[in-house]
Amino acid sequence: MATMKDVARLARVSTSTVSHVINDNRYVSDAIRDRVMKAVDQLNYAPSALARSLKINQTRTIGMLLTASSNPFYAEVVRGVERCCYERGYSLILCNTEGDHHRMSRSLETLLQKRVDGLLLMCTESRMPSPDIIRRYPSIPVVMMDWAPFDGNSDVIKDNSLQGGEAATHYLISQGYRKIACIAGPQDKTTAHNRLEGYRKAMHQAGLVIPEGYEVTGDFEFETGFRAMESLLALPERPHAVFACNDAMAVGAYHALYQAGLSVPHDMAVIGYDDIELARYLSPPLTTVHQPKDELGELAIDTLLHRLEHPGAEPALLVLTPELVIRDSVGQGPSIGV
Repeated sequence: MATMKDVARLARVSTSTVSHVINDNRYVSDAIRDRVMKAVDQLNYAPSALARSLKINQTRTIGMLLTASSNPFYAEVVRGVERCCYERGYSLILCNTEGDHHRMSRSLETLLQKRVDGLLLMCTESRMPSPDIIRRYPSIPVVMMDWAPFDGNSDVIKDNSLQGGEAATHYLISQGYRKIACIAGPQDKTTAHNRLEGYRKAMHQAGLVIPEGYEVTGDFEFETGFRAMESLLALPERPHAVFACNDAMAVGAYHALYQAGLSVPHDMAVIGYDDIELARYLSPPLTTVHQPKDELGELAIDTLLHRLEHPGAEPALLVLTPELVIRDSVGQGPSIGV
């Protein structure tokens, strides 16, 4: 394999001149540039990214660790992260933990050993990687996306889940629904807990009682949304509306209603959370709480890059504001016009 020295020897220039030509970081005359590039072509020389990273102490690589999920929300966030990395001249290494704690710690160690310039973590609090591993690499900035399990210098980006859960429930109430159930997410995850608390807060403010069985816990996946809706339909007094704490569970709830021969929103109003791309293509299109997933990815990358440039800055807590997206899965509840 040809080296930079081989190129320099063939082109009859110094290795620094070859470096300037390849990296285009200093003026070189056209005649010398042509000689160098001809030598590069003749020797089939490929610059070593590893050698460059060792020299400048940067790999231009971002690592991302997330828990495996069939929930499209995560795929859409990763898409935003990857696009932002590309636009800023970085590569993304994605590690999926498959929900395995040992694999998570091993993947985290691998990313850090590869000297990624920064690290994004998007997991759940119950399956968080060892903080001891992160502490062994204090120079690598870390951004927590949607969760905040560690004390220390990590920046945190999350949505205002309490406000989002409250807004979703208030909308159902404003449309005349009073018997409102909630399909909650895993309560070991702060965002899921806060969305449930938002539901409870809105119900309490409206003076509405939450009957036993109206709160069902899922895991943010399609299947548990389906099972939760089956449980709600089996109650002696069915709810008239359901707030599903993410869109994946709302999709599962749609399917359970379809299997039961019921329609949305005539027999049951459904509102979700996340505004995944699939939401607008459901029948009827799903009313939901929008999370800015592309913006989340862009903000995460820009926060990492800012931390690289200002390593001594105070840790940032960035909270995204959720917005209600009204479509056709919520109609007029029984209390409208009463």
